Amino acid sequence: MSMLANSENATGTGEEPPDTGAARSAEDRHRLTAVQGLAALSLDAMASVAYGPESIVLVLAAAGAHGLGYTLPVTLAIAALLAVLVASYRQVIAAFPDGGGSYAVAKRHLGRRTSLFTAASLVLDYVLNVAVSVTAGVAALTSAFPSLYADRLWICLAVLVLVTGVNLRGIVESAKAFIVPTAVFVGSILAVVVVGLFRSAPASTEAAAGHASALAGNATAVGALLLLKAFAAGCSALTGVEAVANAVPSFRAPATRRAQRTEVALGALLGVMLIGLSVLIGRFHLQPVEGVTVLAQLADASLGHNWAFYVVQFATVVLLALAANTSFGGLPVLMGLLARDNYLPHVFGLKADRQVHRHGVLALAAVSALLLVFSGGDVNTLVPLFAIGVFVGFTICQVGMVRHWRQERSAGWRGKAVLNGFGALLTGVSAIVVTATKFAEGAWLIVVALPVLVLAFEVVHRAYERIGERLELGRVPEPPRRCHSVVVVPVSSLSRLTSKALTAAVSLGDEVVAVTVTQPDAEGRRAAESLRRDWELWRPGVDLIELPAPTRALGRPIVDYVRALSDRHPDTRVTVLIPEVEPARLWQRLLQNQRGAVVAHAVRRDTDAVICRLRFRIGAAQG
Repeated sequence: MSMLANSENATGTGEEPPDTGAARSAEDRHRLTAVQGLAALSLDAMASVAYGPESIVLVLAAAGAHGLGYTLPVTLAIAALLAVLVASYRQVIAAFPDGGGSYAVAKRHLGRRTSLFTAASLVLDYVLNVAVSVTAGVAALTSAFPSLYADRLWICLAVLVLVTGVNLRGIVESAKAFIVPTAVFVGSILAVVVVGLFRSAPASTEAAAGHASALAGNATAVGALLLLKAFAAGCSALTGVEAVANAVPSFRAPATRRAQRTEVALGALLGVMLIGLSVLIGRFHLQPVEGVTVLAQLADASLGHNWAFYVVQFATVVLLALAANTSFGGLPVLMGLLARDNYLPHVFGLKADRQVHRHGVLALAAVSALLLVFSGGDVNTLVPLFAIGVFVGFTICQVGMVRHWRQERSAGWRGKAVLNGFGALLTGVSAIVVTATKFAEGAWLIVVALPVLVLAFEVVHRAYERIGERLELGRVPEPPRRCHSVVVVPVSSLSRLTSKALTAAVSLGDEVVAVTVTQPDAEGRRAAESLRRDWELWRPGVDLIELPAPTRALGRPIVDYVRALSDRHPDTRVTVLIPEVEPARLWQRLLQNQRGAVVAHAVRRDTDAVICRLRFRIGAAQG
């Protein structure tokens, strides 16, 4: 059912823009190309190569040196899952060009409740991605410059403000700003891989020198559970793969084809980097050490401890901090779809200039800032909560695509369904393992937050349903009819503003009444007498009615008068026209007495009268 603002277009004007080539061309300037999409929507996935291989190594290190020998097989399994996900989301992009990814798939094929659960998991994942990315980037920075550690929270908030500001200028602007950091990071990682493959021995081990090994010295058995935990931990490198499918409308026409190219390019680059780094881990027999990342050790071993090593480290710091941009590209679009379906306030469905979901961007920034303050800028507090939501979304999306192929039955549908089913099994197992292993470390918050968020969606939806029933949306309304109208104009003195207000009032209604509230003290009585005398001299042709106030309340006498007027004439439409001054400068608004706001609030709260606030603009020359 269509609700309230659903008929409005992206600009919120309520009118569809003319479908002209010039209009489409102007909009396309604020949409993404494939390369820009890679920069704007893949930072989360790209940055995951900084912690994905390390997550695998840290788990396998429990089995000693023998366990580290399984790094490459586990990575190959993750790369295979990555290929499945890329192929699946490529099909999702084609089947759901309006975006939404897992949410759109679940909504069509798995039912409303499942789609809401998917949306909730994606919302949580996107919000956590912002907090984790920013804190991880700042953690890498403070590792290089320990003197900044005490100020890490303020640095986190500053980075968040920077990313938010760039995204408020449009997703294309954010893509342009982040193309260079993305290119430098990808180039650095590929250089580490290529150079390392040509070395028979590490070029340097200086980065790990003097640091204690995190390798277990007495464990040799490698069981299925350990491999499963390593696989689940390494799957954190797959976060962000779904972002392109969620943000298809952000691409230039043909949006579907560009989004598919971006998805494939993302999968190819991510797969090459993950496998390449895992090969080097085995080639150089690296061991996890405390205080030095695996990626830093690989850069040291491959490129040497020189300027190239620091380029890799600096590029990693920047990309980790900016990986939050993936959420700013995907979540506002998802929130727009939820708003369109009446599960979020409709304001999230509106777009500002440059095709920006401004309210979604600001809401994401606000919640992320709260998380940063809550965690104190400590990445270890947030990591246990990360990636669970995205695995849930992956699994539901794959199950939904299995049903999609069974219903569509296009050429080769059985093979595609088997592929998606296998992917659903892998991601489902990963979701269970990650939740179970991280439950006591904070993952229980996600388990609790998911149903709470779904409940919030339902509450918003029911509210819109009730509003729709009251407005009789979807039904043919009664024909319009003319009724007697009375316009009530509150005044406190004679001025040009009073004249403008009465001029507007006589144009709006059949009958106009000016009212003034008489305060009970001597000063109030003198002011009322002065106004009455001036009114008789002015003779505007409108009656002035004095409303005595038992107390100094301004709104209550007007409310009582409007109620009495409505009771005496039930078929009369009462409008309260409130004249107000709008200063030329923002700071001058602090000088206003806010009488109009007080009256408007009281009338809106206690009566059914129409409220019209007449703004009288004061130009700079007049101010």
